[in-house]
Order: sequence, then structure tokens, then C-alpha cells
Amino acid sequence: MKLSENFSLSEFRCNDGTDVPEEYMDNVKKLTENLQILRDIIGKPIIVISGYRSPDYNKKISGVKRSQHMLAKAADIIIRGMDTRDVANLIKDLIKQGKMHSGGVGLYETFVHYDVRGRNARWYGKGMKP
Repeated sequence: MKLSENFSLSEFRCNDGTDVPEEYMDNVKKLTENLQILRDIIGKPIIVISGYRSPDYNKKISGVKRSQHMLAKAADIIIRGMDTRDVANLIKDLIKQGKMHSGGVGLYETFVHYDVRGRNARWYGKGMKP
């Protein structure tokens, strides 16, 4: 099922094979709308390495207890040819400009977390600094 010009629902399936539950479809659609805005601005593919997470899978990987991934509101993304810091800063700028929905932005060495929780949250993964 295509969610936007460049994203399909299958990209947000849990890494354990679990589909996004029906009750979270509005969340994943909102997330996708915002990722499509980012994709249109940068003109490069966005690779979703983690979208929805089932509660069992989230526990298995030691995810945070209230992870936005379990609500299908979050994606960990990679954009080849772009530094994660540049990606995170662009997302934060687009949120400030009102072009992307407010939410969480987590900076990690190899990926960026973005979610549409509706309020801003910022953090840095192990070894990353502001």
C-alpha cells in the first residue's frame, strides 16, 4: 500500500515482520506525510531502518518503554550521502519553519530518529554531542 509518492506501508513494518496495526494507520500516515516533505526538499531517497515496533520487539531490543515507534509515530532514517547531524538539523529547521510537524529528533552516529509526537523533544545517542 502506497502512503505517499515515495513511501509504502511495508517500509514501516516492524523488523520482526509485524504489520502496522490498523488503529495506528493515521499515525503512520502523518509520519509519512512529514517524511515526504523532507524527501521533496532534499531530493534524495530516505531509508527507513526502523518504523513501527511491536511491544515485544521493542522490549527485545531494549527500546524505551514509551517509544513512539510502538504507536507508529516514529522512524529511524538514513539518507545516503548526508551526515546524520545535517539531517537532524534540517528536520529541526523545517519544524521551526512550520513545514514539518513538531516532534522528537534524536541524533545518532548512523541514523536520525524523527517522530510526530506533537511536541519537541531532542536527544543525542551514545557518543554524540550537541
